[in-house]
Amino acid sequence: MRNTKYILILIIAFCINGCSVYNFTGTGKIDAKTFQVNYFQNNAELIEPGIERTFTQKLQEIIQNQTNLNLTNTGADLMYEGEIVEYRITPMTATADQKAAQNRLSISVNVRFTNKNKEADNFEKRFSFYFDYSGSDQLIGSKLTEAVDTIFERITQDIFNESLAKW
Repeated sequence: MRNTKYILILIIAFCINGCSVYNFTGTGKIDAKTFQVNYFQNNAELIEPGIERTFTQKLQEIIQNQTNLNLTNTGADLMYEGEIVEYRITPMTATADQKAAQNRLSISVNVRFTNKNKEADNFEKRFSFYFDYSGSDQLIGSKLTEAVDTIFERITQDIFNESLAKW
């Protein structure tokens, strides 16, 4: 009985110790205290006003919401910078009378990530995603907001996973 008690305490100690490296977002131990997200310029051929600001804010939000890192404007341990390199609308399927039955909005973002404390983590990579919508819909107002939000949610999660979660 007495040995069982010690074994149970030992098991609990190992479990608690093992949990200190991981958290619920899937990141391991992050060797940083601050992060910086520089403004992502929109260098795409087709310009949609305001998406560069939206993207920059969404990337800041996901890092703030899923880590305990502090956002700063200068001298950060982790730096995200880059540009929106593609904003394209493409017809995906056509009707019998040669009209678009379905369109696709594609956005690509080139990201340069720098980890001042661990240079092996640095990368430059292109992240892309898309949103399909009916050819009879106009991509304006709330439909455009829905499309951009869906795309940026996926892209920012992919950037987060690549830079901090290592997935």
